[in-house]
Amino acid sequence: MAEVEGWAAELESVFARVAGRFGRADLRWRMRDYVRGLLAPVGRKNGWQLAEYAGHRDPAGLQHLLNGARWDADAVRDDVRAYVAERLGPDGVLIIDDTGFIKRGSTSAGVSRQYTGTPGKIDNCQTGVFAAYATAHGRALVDRELYLPKSWTKDRERCQQAKVPDDRTFATKGELAKAMVRRCLAAGLPASWVTADEAYGQDWSFRRLLEQHNLGYVVAVPKSQQIKSLAGVWRIDESVGR
Repeated sequence: MAEVEGWAAELESVFARVAGRFGRADLRWRMRDYVRGLLAPVGRKNGWQLAEYAGHRDPAGLQHLLNGARWDADAVRDDVRAYVAERLGPDGVLIIDDTGFIKRGSTSAGVSRQYTGTPGKIDNCQTGVFAAYATAHGRALVDRELYLPKSWTKDRERCQQAKVPDDRTFATKGELAKAMVRRCLAAGLPASWVTADEAYGQDWSFRRLLEQHNLGYVVAVPKSQQIKSLAGVWRIDESVGR
């Protein structure tokens, strides 16, 4: 019971940290209800079930929070990242990876037929690139970027309908990963190591970025590349550890 109460109190401290990013009290309460629903044993995390769990009459309020209300998602991300650095640092590992979110329609930003490891095949989905931070004290997500295929970035009308910012241009997953690493380092996240799979390890510019910042890293690289160490930084073949 004491542990549960401790978790509840810690969650309240996170809510208090980000509350100022939401201009109205009703948005702050909806944010709390939404996060609590995501953490709860709700069967499907859709609008109706999250609203039902929170005791709302319908999902309109939560949908407005996500689709219509004005609040700075990047500022909330910065607050959460600072919280993670304080509670879990220092000497953590920054973990880069992407994942797919299966979709049935064609209007969600970035959705297209592309490979995703979620079902292990090409499917209709959105793809997000994520950065997580892990230490002996715990782990948490600290950044994210939505991957937009060229079929999206070349169609500005489609982007506008999906509320994609006008200045958003095409970027590879590797470029999105590098941007997140730079942001985490600039924000003072106390990472000592970085790890990623072959999709990022095969990108020499990604590895070079880590070397320039004196970060150790363990990444999977294509079997055609030699296993070697450089200035205490290890590159491992994907087969190692199998």
